[in-house]
Amino acid sequence: MRPRLSRLRCLFPLAALVAAALVAAALLPAKPAHAADKVTFGTNWVAQAEHGGFYQALADGTYAKYGLNVTIQPGGPQANNRLLLPVGKIDFYMGGNMLQAISSVVEEIPTLVVAAIFQKDPQVLIAHPDVTEFEQLKTRTLFISKEGLASYYQWLVDEYGFSEDQVKPYTFNAAPFLVDKNSAMQGYVTSEPYAVEQQGGFKPTLFLLADYGFDTYATTIETRSELVKRNPDLVQRFVDASIIGWYNYLYGDNVKANALIKQDNPEMTDAMIAFSIAKMKEYGIVDSGDTASLGIGAMTDARMKDFYDRMVKAKVLEPGIDYAKSYTLQFVNKSVGKELAPK
Repeated sequence: MRPRLSRLRCLFPLAALVAAALVAAALLPAKPAHAADKVTFGTNWVAQAEHGGFYQALADGTYAKYGLNVTIQPGGPQANNRLLLPVGKIDFYMGGNMLQAISSVVEEIPTLVVAAIFQKDPQVLIAHPDVTEFEQLKTRTLFISKEGLASYYQWLVDEYGFSEDQVKPYTFNAAPFLVDKNSAMQGYVTSEPYAVEQQGGFKPTLFLLADYGFDTYATTIETRSELVKRNPDLVQRFVDASIIGWYNYLYGDNVKANALIKQDNPEMTDAMIAFSIAKMKEYGIVDSGDTASLGIGAMTDARMKDFYDRMVKAKVLEPGIDYAKSYTLQFVNKSVGKELAPK
């Protein structure tokens, strides 16, 4: 039996933790009113080019221009910035995809997605060069993580007839894929293919799931529902400045931003950053589709509904969830920064 919402909810067990953290937060002294423009933005992983627009807005003074004193708090294997958002320890959070946001509705976590920086989820299946057609993947062993199996892979089963029998656990290591010539593995188009090229000495075939119908937004900006109500001006300024940061990172001088990324993540190299930026541009991860008319960060009700319906059909989500409570269009679709894009 395919996993339903209960399986997905196990991936995001926030409700109990948040309840405890809220009690602890209530005991802390209130911040002075003048500190409202001091903003902490938590990412969901260690610093990398996929966070570049936020670092750009910090490095080039865009956040400061918008009256914001921003601290970027990197995520990572030992961090849980997502938990810190609803309890007020951070002001904004870089979400993954919309499954996480919808899970917050189910768990009654009071957060909202206020912008979607990635128009395409960067999730790919990475295959050996002899694989040239998407359908061929159904004949390969697939290295897929537990989280992937509970989410996008169920969509692959429903939409394209993939089988769970062909799946082996993905351990976030390319070695099993490189050894098994009859396999493919999950990854992000901006990172794992680089590792494969370096370790395997060949360019793999990449299948971006977004181009085959997995149409979730990704690298979202989330905040608390109460902050949207209490200080919409602050939210708007953070969203606008971040969007401008992304335009400048992709199309302008990003040297200072990359220096900050490497400062926060010394394992990051110039070559890795250049690879990621090139892939974001090649595949239209940030700037494609609706951004042509609405600008980076765009979201639409139609796209949200389509993704939710696909996930219900694939039994990843249950029907009847008020998914529209997971986001707001109040702060996007204003063509902010579009003049910075190449003509």
